[in-house]
Amino acid sequence: MFSKEEAKKLRQDFWISFGKSFPRKWILYNTGIKDCSFKFHFDLKSAMISMDIESQDLEKRLGVWEKMISLRPILLEEYLPKALFEDTVILKNGKEISRVSVSLENVSIHNKNTWQETMVFLKENMAVFEDFFKEYEDIIRP
Repeated sequence: MFSKEEAKKLRQDFWISFGKSFPRKWILYNTGIKDCSFKFHFDLKSAMISMDIESQDLEKRLGVWEKMISLRPILLEEYLPKALFEDTVILKNGKEISRVSVSLENVSIHNKNTWQETMVFLKENMAVFEDFFKEYEDIIRP
C-alpha cells in the first residue's frame, strides 16, 4: 500500500518516463471536434486509450457517435480489432459521455514491472487510433 504522496510520485514517474521513452506530439485534445478527445489512462488494474465524446448537448454527442458507429467495421477490421464501443459511460464526476476504447488488463501503475508493457500498449494503440482518426476525420466531423 502506498501513501497518497507515493502514489502521486509513481503516477508522475510513469508519465514522465512514457513521454521520454516515446516522445511524440499526440492529438489528444486537438481533434478539431469540440468536446471530442483522445485520452490515455493507467490505474491500479488496467491501462486504456480512448476517444471520448463528451458534449453535454446530447444531439451533438449522438451525431458524432453515430458517425463512429458507421465506421465501426473499418476500425475493428483494419485498425483496432479489440476496440470497445460504449454509447453511454458515466464518469466519476457524474458526466455522461460516449467512448471508443482499447484496454490492457492485469497491469498496475503501482507495479513498475508492468510499466514497459503498458507503455508499448499505450504508444502502439494510440498511434493506430490516431491513424484511423486522421484517415476518417472528415467523416467524423459534425
